[in-house]
Parts: sequence; structure tokens; C-alpha cells
Amino acid sequence: MTRRFGGAAALLLFATTAPTALQAQDVELPDTLAVTSYDVGAASYNQAVALGTALGNAYGTSLRVLPATSDVARLIPLQQGRVQFGVVGSESFNAVEGTEAFSAPEIGPQPLRMLVGSNSDNCFTLALRGDAGIETIDDVKGKRIAFVVGAPALQSNVAGFLSFGGLSWDDVEKVEVASFGASWEALINDQVDAITTLTTGGLAQQAAASPAGLKWLPLPASNEKGWKRLQSVKPQFSPRNATLGPNISKENPLECAGFPFPVLLTYPDQDADLVYNLTRAVNEQFDNYVKIEAAMVGWSEDRQDFEWVVPYHEGAIRFWKEKGLWTDEAQAHNDMLVKRQELLTQAWEKVADAPEGEKTERWLEERRTALKAADLPTYE
Repeated sequence: MTRRFGGAAALLLFATTAPTALQAQDVELPDTLAVTSYDVGAASYNQAVALGTALGNAYGTSLRVLPATSDVARLIPLQQGRVQFGVVGSESFNAVEGTEAFSAPEIGPQPLRMLVGSNSDNCFTLALRGDAGIETIDDVKGKRIAFVVGAPALQSNVAGFLSFGGLSWDDVEKVEVASFGASWEALINDQVDAITTLTTGGLAQQAAASPAGLKWLPLPASNEKGWKRLQSVKPQFSPRNATLGPNISKENPLECAGFPFPVLLTYPDQDADLVYNLTRAVNEQFDNYVKIEAAMVGWSEDRQDFEWVVPYHEGAIRFWKEKGLWTDEAQAHNDMLVKRQELLTQAWEKVADAPEGEKTERWLEERRTALKAADLPTYE
């Protein structure tokens, strides 16, 4: 039975073509699937659209993509069951931890589960105006940095990159912008000198073609102290050599920060068979969607990181076991992450009756206490 979702006027519809691939017959998907993503033009949005095209061509499944500008807005429809999956980013880590935007009284830690993560040839760092005079992290001090309102995951990305150089938001000029897309506009229009972003996407190409041009902040792996500071703020990041993006290539790679982005995820109560089939479909349609969006090379099965910071859904684990890619080490890591989530859920329940004005503060204190008692990192 196909599940239909309300609010279709606010959703974008992609991939409505009829099934054409005989090899896809064993994959069973509903007529309609719905996902959330970053706003229009962002990398995860473009990849969701490409995935939708491939699913439509292969299985006749229409993928509805709901773009949203804030971390919480991308997960609320998923939490409420209005969409089945999210194509999201680092807010997934903040959500499972109950930090930043997810420390709010009405939200708290979210028990998310992954299907697939994209470890591509792009990466995260600060995009720089070509005329900003920034070559290294030391040059960032005093510069104008975009602060995306309502997107604490992006804000903490910047904080992480600043900490690489022993800096903080206090060491730069914070310029508020309304959305991720608006941050690119501010960069092109000389309202800011730097923004946090992936090295791929249409907006990056636009900035590179602008009169000022586009540069990237390097984050050398050899700077061990810098990386230790960065990972104390953003543990999901690790050093990566990027070869994909404007002014970046195999001949001219960029040392920067990588983690699975975007990630395809859901909640643990999502139907395991649906999760299994979608994970399988994503794997089997790789050659088709990567032709549409080159950055999706990171969705390949040989680039999966099964020991990241968000546990995998049982339906996805079933598929990865069938592929022979799920190891005992991955299972042990997954079990540890699930136990961490359970601990955080119990800590959240302890502050359930706290007054709304005090709940966030009491939650963060209870969270810290519970993690320290279990000898687990607090990531603060």
C-alpha cells in the first residue's frame, strides 16, 4: 500500500517517469517517497533531486523533496512522519546528541538511524572571496564571516574551522544572513569574506565565476594541534584531500575537512523492509545518479563509513551484511552508538518536568553528567 503525505503544495515533485529497468524488479518501493533536504541550490538538495530522477526511471517512484533552511526544520517533518527520510548533514550529529538547536525544550536528542552516507571527493571548509587576502587560518582573524541564522550546525562548522587556528567567533566580524543560499549571495556581493560550505554545488560555481573569484581555506592534516582543536568541537570531521570543486582538481587538491555528507537517514521505527529496499535501490542505481550529479560518487558502496557518529538502521544493516561489507567491528561500534543514544534519552527524560525556561540548561547539565559518569566524551 502506498502512503500519501499531506502538504504536497509545499513539496517539490521529481522523478515521475514509469519503470524501465527490468533489473529493478526485485526492489520494492512505494509509488511515492518523501525526504527533507537543505534549501534549493545546496549540495544535498541537488543530490536528492538526482537520486529522485534515478529512482523514478528505475522503479517509477516519485521522490518529493522538502527543502528547509534550518537544522530543526529539516528533521521535524521526519519526526512527525510527514516524510520518511532525510537527506541532511551535520545536524544529524547534533540531533542525536541533543546539542545546539536540538537542546531546545521541545526537541531534545533524536534517535536517528542511517542508511547511506556520501564520502565524496569534495569536502567542507571556508569558502573565501578571492580578493579577501586570506591564505591560511591565521589570515581569517578580523575578517567578515557569514553567520547563518537558525542553522547552528553551520555556525558550529565555522566555530570548528576557527578553532583550527585557535580562534573563535570573537576574533572575527560576524555578519548575519538568513539562509545558506543567502550566505553565498553575501560572499559574491562583498558583504562577507568567508562562509562555511562544501566545495561542490552550483552556488560555488557562481562564486568562482564572479569578479572576485573563489578560494578555499586549507586545513592541513600535518597541523595535528589544529585538528585536535577542530575535532573537539566537530568530532564528525576528519582530514580529507578534496579533488572536486571549483579551482580544485586531482592535480591541485585541497586539504580540508570531510565527513559523510549528505547522509540518508530516518528514525528506528521506520519500516525495516522499506529501509532495506531503499538502501538497496541507492546502491543499485549508483551509475545512474552519479551521471547526473558527479559529487554523488561518495554514495558508492566502497566509500561507506560504517563507524561514523550516527548508528545504522536495522534494515540498512541487513543490506550491507548481504553485500559482505558489514563487519563485527561495525556492529560493535553501532551497538555502542545505540547505547549512547539510550543513555541520552534517559538523561532527557530526567528533565521532562523542568520549567521550559530552565529545561535547556538543566538538560545540558544532565547530559554532561550522564556522559562523564559513563566515561564517554561530551564533545563540548
